[in-house]
Amino acid sequence: MYELFDCRDSEQLLPGMRKARQAIARGELVVLPTDTVYGVAADAFSADAVARLLAAKGRDRQSPPPVLVAGVNTMRALVAEVPAAVERLVEAFWPGGLTIVLPAQPSLSWDLGDTGGTVAVRMPADRIALELLEECGPLAVSSANLTKRSAAVDVDDAARMLGDSVAVYLDGGPSRDGVASTIIDATGLVSGARPVRILRRGAVSRSELEEILGDLLEPEAPDDDGSA
Repeated sequence: MYELFDCRDSEQLLPGMRKARQAIARGELVVLPTDTVYGVAADAFSADAVARLLAAKGRDRQSPPPVLVAGVNTMRALVAEVPAAVERLVEAFWPGGLTIVLPAQPSLSWDLGDTGGTVAVRMPADRIALELLEECGPLAVSSANLTKRSAAVDVDDAARMLGDSVAVYLDGGPSRDGVASTIIDATGLVSGARPVRILRRGAVSRSELEEILGDLLEPEAPDDDGSA
């Protein structure tokens, strides 16, 4: 049976965070609020925990989860290189709703699934998420929902879908806007082979990205209706 803590209540916040840390250490799953939608988290360096996360969502290894970090220094330890344009993106949009795909540091001992040697990283703007990241280290975090279902915008949505596959639920109240992060592929900046591609539209708009990247952003397709 899972445990649920209302982190808006000071009497529940501390025990909830303690239980969440203990669950992560045991390789179990935790649902937590972020600045976008609710996420389900696992220890990024535990292959069993990541596999448990994918199974809870009904996904396979072809859909590896992003990794949330507590700051830019942690990102630098996880990726092979941080191009200058990515530095500018991070300065503009972190913490916040931008997930950046880069080549992973090859020396890391982890298994997030079939990543093709990349990792998708983001720093969220949520105090509960950041505190857990600071205490537990990088976490594999995907939206707290079953595959092909809408992302959870409150803890009850998440619990209805994921139930006892999750050990601890941290309730931070309804998501502020319920919009998932924008995901971009910046791996081409490292190799110089191609510009930045938008993989998923979300909290950061194309126009905001263009302001930072200019012609380093892949041109918009003529038939792109903006619904991606």
